[in-house]
Amino acid sequence: MGIAFDHVCGRCRLAGEKLFLKGEKCFTPKCPIVQRPYAPGIHGQRRRSPSEYGAQLKQKQALRAIYNIRERQMQRYFDEARAERGVTADALISRLESRLDRIVFRLGFAQSQVHARQLVHHGHITVNGRRVDLPSYVVQVNDVIQIKEAKRAKAPFANLAERLSTKTIPAWLTREDAWTGKVTAVPQPDPAEIPVDLRAVVEFYSR
Repeated sequence: MGIAFDHVCGRCRLAGEKLFLKGEKCFTPKCPIVQRPYAPGIHGQRRRSPSEYGAQLKQKQALRAIYNIRERQMQRYFDEARAERGVTADALISRLESRLDRIVFRLGFAQSQVHARQLVHHGHITVNGRRVDLPSYVVQVNDVIQIKEAKRAKAPFANLAERLSTKTIPAWLTREDAWTGKVTAVPQPDPAEIPVDLRAVVEFYSR
């Protein structure tokens, strides 16, 4: 019989820290990791000393959860990042942050990474005026990201302007209005923004 817990919030509890996967809920006392700061399941409250491999695996799984991607995709991103000159961890994060669903989330059009993936998949988003429904689409510098005009009255965008007023966007993005954003530089987030030990992730995939 499977463990009965909210799948998304369960990822944070397994990681042992907030991964901010549920949007506004993560900032409220209703966040499950605040109420139950231990792993899900009947043995979740047992203290364990993970092996080096286990610790690296935990960080890798947390990174996958943050970006809501499959293992095969993460492996491909890592292989591409390792082939580049420079710091592998930086190249990996830059690739992950260049995904269309991530850009949609970063612009504030979606309340969570999961929500951003749904918006893209359901055809709510255009890139340079053309509809793109592939969440993994790689956004380039100077690309213009918009919420499709015919979709703006839909429920996902209720109170969008109000939400955007409190949303800070990263330096490589600009927001021209409530419906339009632009990529102005290659994504280079501060590692402190990502609640994961990236060195452990690199070591895991370098085995």
